Amino acid sequence: MSGSAEAKKGGDVPASVLFVCNLNAIRSPIAEAILKKTHGARIFVDSVGVAPAEEADPFAAEVLREAGFAPSARGPKDFDELDDVTSFDLIVALTPEAREKAEELTRSSATDVEYWEIEDPLASPTGGNRERRLDAYRTLRDRISRLIENRFGRAGAATG
Repeated sequence: MSGSAEAKKGGDVPASVLFVCNLNAIRSPIAEAILKKTHGARIFVDSVGVAPAEEADPFAAEVLREAGFAPSARGPKDFDELDDVTSFDLIVALTPEAREKAEELTRSSATDVEYWEIEDPLASPTGGNRERRLDAYRTLRDRISRLIENRFGRAGAATG
């Protein structure tokens, strides 16, 4: 199944969520850190990349820390490092490539796949300026945070 975060608002809260992007260095680790802090007591959360980067992105870690989120201590990982991708109740794909891979791997399972169109902060022209680049990452972090709140509810809110 596919859908958007907005379409799923008020839906059931899954017991496990996997975030997927291309490199597992920026978008999916940010989403993982936010959902772990806000709902980690009731949702198992992980993230992977279609073709993982060599290392985590330091700007992603910085904007997470400044907002009170803990970046993952591990580096980027791929689907092969998971025991069984279909053991997740929900996979949230953050890029078209991630969506394609997630749908391919879950074609014959009950795992739901949602696609959240999330822009790549590296795609916007930053001119090499550190502050502009951090601003792009902050915008990304805040957008993912809003999508998570829309989809999973406020942190600590009772679910029905």
